[in-house]
Amino acid sequence: MTEHTVKSYDEELSHLTNIIARMGGMVEAQLASALQALAKRDSDLAARVVAGDARVDELEQEVQQFTIRMLALRQPLAGDLRHIVSALKISSELERIGDYAANVAKRTIVLNQMPTVSPVSALLHLARIVQEILKDILDAYVERDTEKAIQVWVRDEEVDDMYNGLFRELLTYMMEDPRTITAGTHLMFMAKNIERIGDHATNIAEILHFVVLGTPIKGARPKGVSVGIE
Repeated sequence: MTEHTVKSYDEELSHLTNIIARMGGMVEAQLASALQALAKRDSDLAARVVAGDARVDELEQEVQQFTIRMLALRQPLAGDLRHIVSALKISSELERIGDYAANVAKRTIVLNQMPTVSPVSALLHLARIVQEILKDILDAYVERDTEKAIQVWVRDEEVDDMYNGLFRELLTYMMEDPRTITAGTHLMFMAKNIERIGDHATNIAEILHFVVLGTPIKGARPKGVSVGIE
């Protein structure tokens, strides 16, 4: 990003980047806490994740207000315009990730009232991959690293394949023991929430590539054949 004659303009662009980075760190922490609550059957922690979603929403509103102000006052062109509009888009993606983390936490509270079911460990394995992807794309955003963004983009297929395998495992588990159907259904929705977090991270990768280079990532997005809940 080049420096501008008006120093306050550069400061505003940096401030916008910082808000997005802060929002990204917040949703990353929300997801980690939701998964910890699931692994440790900690309903109090899950409840704090649900309550914390409001702060993510507030940051999205802050980004929206700030970008509208910049568009009106600065009338940005080219790279600056991409920078500002991309922040608006990325904040929306992060807000959805926060929503999915809260959804996982809500279902954790319900699951904790039932006996432990073994597929939780497989769901946590999927979640760890998605956590890695989310961390990588947030790092890539701060560093303006398009190569790292492409690596995240490519891994979307890996997440889809793992999700599909987990979905089939859950179906088998419930068919073998109908008493687990309620818990298994909650896990299915949680798995879908986590898979969707991976999709939103991939969306951010595409946005970042465009904002830095001014071109979309070449080729069709790698996707596994989707099964399960939509």
